Formats: sequence, structure tokens, C-alpha cells
Amino acid sequence: MVYLDYSATTPTNKEVLDTFVRVSNDFIGNTNSLHQLGVKAKELEMLSTKQIASLLHVKEKEIIYTSGASESNNFALKGICLKYKNRGKKILTTSLEHSSIYGPISYLQKLGFVVDFLETDTNGVVKLSSLEEKTTEDTILVSITAVNSETGVLEPIEEVGMFLKKYPKCFFHVDATQSIGKVNLSFENVDLISFSAHKIYGIKGIGCLIKKENVELEPLIHGGKSTTKYRSGTPAHPLIASCAKALRLAIMDLEKNYKYVSDLNKIIRENLETYEDVFINSTNSSIPHILNISVLFMKSETLLHALEEKEIFVSTQSACATGEMSKAVYAITKDEERAKHSVRISLSAQTTKEEVNYFLNCFKEIYTKYKNLKR
Repeated sequence: MVYLDYSATTPTNKEVLDTFVRVSNDFIGNTNSLHQLGVKAKELEMLSTKQIASLLHVKEKEIIYTSGASESNNFALKGICLKYKNRGKKILTTSLEHSSIYGPISYLQKLGFVVDFLETDTNGVVKLSSLEEKTTEDTILVSITAVNSETGVLEPIEEVGMFLKKYPKCFFHVDATQSIGKVNLSFENVDLISFSAHKIYGIKGIGCLIKKENVELEPLIHGGKSTTKYRSGTPAHPLIASCAKALRLAIMDLEKNYKYVSDLNKIIRENLETYEDVFINSTNSSIPHILNISVLFMKSETLLHALEEKEIFVSTQSACATGEMSKAVYAITKDEERAKHSVRISLSAQTTKEEVNYFLNCFKEIYTKYKNLKR
């Protein structure tokens, strides 16, 4: 089996799974309980939180545990807009966001909030001139993904954050789901940060929303003591401990892994660029972990299933996306055909050169077969 869908989810690291099992077995108390078992579980939870805060260079009290990035994104957008609705009604975002951004934005539009989209250049990068033009005193929130999940485009988060300091009543949210553990970014000038453990070899069902200490939120879940007043519910300390382990392991060899994945990406890209009907949709601003392509004479699902028959697994869009056309690919290429025929290949440090060579050999076979059928 050749797994090339790491941006959808990653296999759980054995060390992470071992941590989850050990904590589940050895720390059985509710962290809110006052007895010895509860205190023991609470101490472990606090230790895990301290480790996550240290790794991300944030404060422990700024961490809110969620079920994953989709909840974190919903929480950030709804929580800010509902809490600070008297400050303004304008939200700025891009055409390269995840569906868990567009969903809450649509909800907020029904409540009277106004959404505007920032312009991007030919590489899919947000134009700072557009940000400067569209940000007003009525802008309450700017939400920009750090790395687009379909094309891998890396956005200028640090520059955006610096600019928005001119607007102290405006909050800056970053969906960092596809960047945490892959690229080294500074979130110093970001107010809210979302990510999910299952993208970094963690367990599904745990994520974080980092909320800077000067920011307030309207809770989505009310009632009951937890790790924070912003999200009620019994703390899932086995998941929290496993999240800390996953994050530590992901960051540990980040630079070495980035170089390794870059080399794999180069091999695939240079090979696929030799085919006349293959178009590369990822740009010069894309991180190497994601390579988006289109084969215009093949439906994306046809290519996906043809590869699947060879036990090679890729995606057609983001795993959570809906619709026949990739909005992200269209936003960059302005080409409906490429957007309809796009396929995402996503790599990791676990991908081997042997797997890449096998993929390329199978791709050549499939490409030739379907090209001949079209003649």
C-alpha cells in the first residue's frame, strides 16, 4: 500500500497511541474530581498543557481543547463575532479556506455580518494591498488559513498580523491545521490559532484553539467545569496527553523532514511536468507536502480509483470539501476544467522514495491507458 493522502489524515504514531492507552489505564479519575485519582489525572493534564504551550510558544491559560480543527474554527469565528458584535460587522477571509471556515461564515452572514474576500496573486498568496484596502474600522475579524489544504499555498501570516496591529479592535484568526508540524511559523501577532492532532500522527477527536489571553469568546458549549470557562465538558486527559506527545514528535525533526519531503516533491513534480496533459496546480508558494495536479482528459474520481486499484491512495479535494469543482484550484488557476479534474497528492516524512517511484510507474501506466482510450 502507498498512502499519499497525509493531508486528509495521518496514521497514528505508535508512541502517541501508547501514551493514550497508558493514560487511559493508569489515570482513570475525572480531572475535576477532588479525590486522589482526580488530582493525579489533573496533574497529568496540566503537565501536558504546559508542554503544548512550550512547544507553541504560548501561555498555558491560552489553550482550549476541542474535538478538532473544525470545532476550533467554528469556535473562533462564532465566538469572536458573537462576543464583540458591537465593534463591527465586517469579516475578511480568502477563497482558499477550509469548509469549516465557510460554514460558520455563512451562519454569521445570516446574523447580519458582512463578508468580503481578499485578493490573491497568481501563486494564491494574499495581496497585502488588498488587505490594506479592505480593512476598515468596522472589520471585526480576519481569518486566513496558514496553508491551503488542497494546493499547499503558504500565506504571509506574519506580515498580515503585523499590518492588523494598526486595527486593535480587529481580531486575527489563523487555521494552522496544515502548517503545524510541517513549517516553522511565528504566531506572535495572531489572536486565535486552530489545529488538529490527527494531521500530525495524533488521535482523531482532539484539537486546540489557542486564544490569546486578552481575547474573550462567547462559548459554544455551556455548563460544567472543564479546563477552561470557554468550553464545558469533562476533560479528555488521555487525548490531551496524546496530543502533547504528537506535537512534540512532529516538531522535533521539522527542518530535516521538510528537506526530505521537498526532495520527494521535486522528483514527482519534475516527472509529471513531462506529460502534456498534466497541469500542476500547486504554486511556487506551496509547501512541498502537498502537490495538486489535473489530468484534463480524466475525471478526478477516475484517476483516484485507477490508482486505488494499484493500492495507491490520493484525494480529489480536501476530505471535508463538497461539490464537483475545487474552489481552491479555481481561485488560483481561474480554470474550471483544471478545478474539476484536480487530484491532491500529499506527502510526509514517512513517504519513501520506493513509494514515490511506484506511484510514478503506475501513473505512467494509467495515463497511457486512458490517453489511448481517448483517441
